[in-house]
Order: sequence, then structure tokens, then C-alpha cells
Amino acid sequence: MEILPSQESEEYIEAIYKIQKRSGVAKTNELAKELHVVPGSITNTITHLEKHNLVEHKPYRGVRLTKQGEKLALDIVRKHRLAERLLTDILDAKWNEVHESACRLEHALTEEVVDLLEKKLGNPKLCPHGNPIPTKNGKIEEEHSLPLTEVELNEFCNVAKITDEHKEKLEKLADKGITLGIPIHIIRKNPSTVTLCVDGKECSLSYSDASSIWVKPSMEK
Repeated sequence: MEILPSQESEEYIEAIYKIQKRSGVAKTNELAKELHVVPGSITNTITHLEKHNLVEHKPYRGVRLTKQGEKLALDIVRKHRLAERLLTDILDAKWNEVHESACRLEHALTEEVVDLLEKKLGNPKLCPHGNPIPTKNGKIEEEHSLPLTEVELNEFCNVAKITDEHKEKLEKLADKGITLGIPIHIIRKNPSTVTLCVDGKECSLSYSDASSIWVKPSMEK
């Protein structure tokens, strides 16, 4: 039977996919934080997704997507990231303001419109935040990068992608000069804060904010 998920279900599937990529499994508290809902409101939707064989839920251990759920998640992510490119590349929206608009727009895009949009945009490989855009066949090519928090002190890098695309997070990073391709390295770090040199200027971020910045090694020393 063909599954026609609701907008709410699609948002859950997309959130589970992102958390699963990051942590291996989506815990209730993480899911609630990602979706900006209270943990107690999650149960009914998860039960609904489980009945449709889109997720596997193990009490006290978390939620994972099934193969069918992951296929649907990649389709949603593809729509979302192409919608972000539409907003930035064609409508000249700021990169730190497109995530929420793309969340609303993705649900209205049909497969035919997505194909036309991808062609119009020149078949982009990455969203405006550096995250890979899945292909029509559900393939996704991840460029080699690692979280900034895993980089050694004074190891020169360039920002490759930002995994947390929420407006508040991106605005915070943009205010500190952190954008794609910018040279960056860690000066000091402790369990709660990280002090960075961003394009020659010193700034501090919480450990949580720094973990959403993924980088590639730089040849610059």
C-alpha cells in the first residue's frame, strides 16, 4: 500500500534521519529538541510511523528508520536542500534564513517539480550550508570532513558544512564570521567552550555550537 505521510510525519522522519546520522539512534529528548516539541507529544506520531513500517522503536533505546523509512527520509531531505538552493540561488535569500522556509516548501514539491528545479539549478551537489543533496535514486555522497570539536589544537582547517541549519544557530555563527570555506582553527578548548581563530580573528563558541561545524584540513599554516 502506498504511504502518503502527513507533513508532521515527514518532519519526524527527516528529524530522525538527521539525529540517526549524528548519533546512530534518535532518542526521545533529542527528537523533541530537534522538532521543538515536548517529549510527551512524540509517542503518538512514532507509533503511527511504526505501524507503517517506517521506524523501529525500542523503549528506552530510541528510534531508528527502517529501509523504507530511510528511503522516504532521503526523498524529503532532497526536496528540502533543493528548496534551500532555490531560495538562495534564485530568490537571493540569505543562507542563514532559508531553513525554516524550506521546511514549509518541501512538503509542496512534487517529484516532477523537484526534477525541474534540480535541472534549473544546474544539478547542485550541496545545499547552501554544505550538506550533500541526495540524488533522485537516493544516493548521497558525503565529502570527507569531521566535526570541529574532533580537530587538534592549532590544526588549520576550512569550514566544509554546518549540520545545524536552524536560523538562530546560523545567525550566531555568521555574527562570528563563520561561513563555508572560511579558514579556522582551535586555540583552546574545554568541555563547555571552544576558542577559535576565524579568518584571523579570535572568538568563542559553546561546545554544542562548535560540534555543528564540520571542517576539512587546510594546506595553510
